[in-house]
Amino acid sequence: MKYLSDADLAQILNHDIFLKISDVADTLGVECYVVGGYVRDLFLERPTNDIDVVVVGSGIRVAEMLKERLGRKAHLSVFRNFGTAQVKFWQRDGDGRREVEVEFVGARRESYSHDSRKPIVEDGTLEDDQNRRDFTINALAVCLNKGRFGELVDPFDGLSDMEDGIIRTPLDPEVTFDDDPLRMMRCIRFATQLGFYIEEETFDAIRRNAERIRIISGERIQEELNKILLAAFPSKGFYYLRESGLLDILLPELCALDVVETRNGKSHKNNYYHTLEVLENVVKSGGENLWLRWAALLHDIGKPKCKRWDPLLGWTFHNHNYIGAKMVANIFRRLKLPLDMKMKYVQKLVDLHMRPIAIADAEVTDSAVRRLLNDAGDDIDDLMLLCEADITSKNSQRKQMFLDNFKKVREKLEDLKQRDYKRLLQPCIDGNEIMELFHLPPGREVGMLKQVMKDAVLDNQVANEREPLMKLLLEKARDMGLVVS
Repeated sequence: MKYLSDADLAQILNHDIFLKISDVADTLGVECYVVGGYVRDLFLERPTNDIDVVVVGSGIRVAEMLKERLGRKAHLSVFRNFGTAQVKFWQRDGDGRREVEVEFVGARRESYSHDSRKPIVEDGTLEDDQNRRDFTINALAVCLNKGRFGELVDPFDGLSDMEDGIIRTPLDPEVTFDDDPLRMMRCIRFATQLGFYIEEETFDAIRRNAERIRIISGERIQEELNKILLAAFPSKGFYYLRESGLLDILLPELCALDVVETRNGKSHKNNYYHTLEVLENVVKSGGENLWLRWAALLHDIGKPKCKRWDPLLGWTFHNHNYIGAKMVANIFRRLKLPLDMKMKYVQKLVDLHMRPIAIADAEVTDSAVRRLLNDAGDDIDDLMLLCEADITSKNSQRKQMFLDNFKKVREKLEDLKQRDYKRLLQPCIDGNEIMELFHLPPGREVGMLKQVMKDAVLDNQVANEREPLMKLLLEKARDMGLVVS
């Protein structure tokens, strides 16, 4: 880690916005410090646009005067109930511009009741404010007043913790997590994002307080889970969540995978560790999409409900993809994740994730690949990435066989895409025409007739043209006892 002296910090902070804040603070005669994540990320050389400023006095008054000096290019938001204010403005950055947010708050001390994470707030000193911070690496402060500009205030040796790659709380972790249980999630998230380790006493306190997470809203939980999933090595976060007991509360469906059962000398693999391996494989393959990572995390959650012992086949998990896809909605609803197309995307990938494997395990036929392309649609590339990540066999020969066959599947998919099968796969006779032709209301019979045509097109039995499809349709209708108008 790069060590910065007070002089280094003064030089880094020697640009327009900090000099203006410094001037405002001195004009008002108040102590002013840039704190928290912004200071931490200066030392870790991580980019950030969000600046937190603590004022020993009125943070709102400093924000209002700063807005006056920045003029029309800045926007001021005041939250008097919370004693905070925010100034937003655009700043030149190389050839472009970037938005900068500066959050101002008065230094404060906090106290909590057991049944809420909303603190009782009182005015306080800088020491009080640093005491209330969640972790030592977030309790760093740098003075912005001219007489002490660039001076680092580090009462809990947060710099040493950054050097050692450790996450720990400034005060008693038992009190820290009991006061605000969300800090347990933040602790694991920071350890995952930064590649740090959680100090033993701090982690033990998370274990003891895990049940307290139940008072935190789903919205706040999913925000932290999403950040863990988007980290470079998300499985580290899930290791901590599982070991602490938090995962049993938040995602019991995932914990249910963490079991190995043996019968007649035959064991199945631990599907929890397999899931984390698949998640890491998706990340390594360039899967930046958050919802693809959710699909990787949930792709096998149906297995515990489908697990069966067959004396001839051993352990089976038939239809776990279908059952798992049905479970996704309840998980998303509980965690307040979006129930829109993002959820449907995850459901689709969970439901279809066995299809390419089944195709690759047998002869790769045009018909099977057409059906896969039709069902996956625009998400076919993400589905293939997930399925290739799902090949975690320790048998190198078997693994290579699957990967070679996947290559054939991809080649056929590319060929079909180039021939624009997406446009050709929907039969040119639609449901409305079927209803009109046979005087049918919307329902099962219309769906059956549409499926007959679709299957014929997908299997290349007839061309997707009106005359052969109509002939097929009339034959099927006669078999069903329907009368054409």
